[in-house]
Amino acid sequence: MSLLRVLGRPLLASMFLTGGVNSVRNPEQVADAAEPVVQPLTERVPALPDRTEQVVRLSGAVQVAAGLMLATGRVPRPAALAIAATLVPTTLAGHRFWEEQDPEERAQQRIHFFKNMSMLGGLLIAADDTGSRPSVVWRGTHAARGLRREAGLVRRSMRATARPAAAAGRVRAKLPA
Repeated sequence: MSLLRVLGRPLLASMFLTGGVNSVRNPEQVADAAEPVVQPLTERVPALPDRTEQVVRLSGAVQVAAGLMLATGRVPRPAALAIAATLVPTTLAGHRFWEEQDPEERAQQRIHFFKNMSMLGGLLIAADDTGSRPSVVWRGTHAARGLRREAGLVRRSMRATARPAAAAGRVRAKLPA
């Protein structure tokens, strides 16, 4: 694994680890801000808890677990996708700059919004990073191509040996017993 991955993954995960721990421990701190985003989600996704604090705590737990996996390099691609899935509603709930009236507060929220969008971009890149190894799709396609090639060789060798064997069988059948 390259030095950039060894250093970059924990650095990318650090924000989500700290934020996730805070959300798990103190969900009430962000529950009011999360309410406008959480309620439509809970109506559309029946598997989510009904209470906003529980959804915030669940999101934090996902960020902590996936952040640890990303930081340690254990299944980093799914971990990055899991964090990205929690980052979108978190950003929409916490940094609604378009609703702010105060110009200074609007500017701060806009900065935080686009900081989160930058982290989302980093997570999407991490989710696509194969670590210099072929992806699962490529390996599956390559294995299937190899199996087709092997099946073709078996078919040709069967035909090559079946014709002389059939001819020998016909000659033998014509011989007196």
